Amino acid sequence: MANKVHVKTNDRVYVLTGKDAGKSGKVIAVYPATGRILVEGVNMGTRHVKPRSSTQQGGLINQELPIHASNVMLVCSECKRPSKTGVRFLDNGDKVRFCKSCGEQISVIRSAKK
Repeated sequence: MANKVHVKTNDRVYVLTGKDAGKSGKVIAVYPATGRILVEGVNMGTRHVKPRSSTQQGGLINQELPIHASNVMLVCSECKRPSKTGVRFLDNGDKVRFCKSCGEQISVIRSAKK
């Protein structure tokens, strides 16, 4: 069963806790089944890669590892600060996310069916 995650792919987020606290980055992927997200340049880990063919080179690769979605906060594009988000319905029936600090609309979650 999938969990709800408050961020989407391509959102800019700020890391609250962990070894990368204070960093911000863009969300690369969202994994709702585990409640984790992949953030660009955050929680870097080393992966050992074996060469698969004679032309491919093996070695160590640094890559992002998933972090829990509760450890990040969405950065508002208007006020440029980490802020809580809310959901509201517009008059035309659209469901949108908004910044609770400045009240600015962030993105459309679901558009009205007409």
